[in-house]
Amino acid sequence: MNSSYHHRVPVLGELAVATSSQLSGTSPSILIPLGSTEQHGPHLPLDTDTRVATAVARGARAGLPGDWWVAPAVAYGASGEHQSFAGTISIGTEALTALLVEYGRSAAGWAGRLAFVNGHGGNTAALIAAVTRLRAEGRDAGWCPCLAGGADAHAGHTETSLVLYISPEDVLTDRWLAGNRAPLPELLPSMRRGGVAAVSPVGVLGDPTTATPAEGKRILDEMVDGCVRRVARWSPGRDGMLT
Repeated sequence: MNSSYHHRVPVLGELAVATSSQLSGTSPSILIPLGSTEQHGPHLPLDTDTRVATAVARGARAGLPGDWWVAPAVAYGASGEHQSFAGTISIGTEALTALLVEYGRSAAGWAGRLAFVNGHGGNTAALIAAVTRLRAEGRDAGWCPCLAGGADAHAGHTETSLVLYISPEDVLTDRWLAGNRAPLPELLPSMRRGGVAAVSPVGVLGDPTTATPAEGKRILDEMVDGCVRRVARWSPGRDGMLT
């Protein structure tokens, strides 16, 4: 898994290394990882959400029947709540919505089905708007979240465990710090006014110091299983999310 993320090696089912002639005359389906480029505390890389979405999409592809391909990730999202931290690059909900609509219109010209795999909660509003529009236009699109039970909010135990499993060399364990561990509903009013920095100067919501690779594998397996079930069932709700 690590090598296929970091290095350009031919991987079965990877759209990036396919040729047009391999796809011509077929009606493949594509999984599109959707992440972000944003701060994840002092210990995790900026592309954490993108890595997670990519790992979930790749794992789901292995468990899905039919002709599924994993597209190159969309690595920018709506991350305005992290704008106070260096490294964050947010394109906002409006621009992300437009990007996803045009992406879907183009890809649907040759792909039979499009499933966006979302690794960042801030992208949800754009996904709902974009996928709803694509479906109204007659394109077979849906989206699924990367979900795990009991997950903390940001750069804490959950995401740190995932990256320790996916690419452990990129977790700076000598810099990790516990952040605000209050329940997210309690933090939201302050976050709406001042972003994540208003409730956590280190940019962490949770405790990364309890993370382990074994826990990361368990969480990833849960996310992959959930994605496989949603995509295989293919029952988009009114908001376009696969149920």
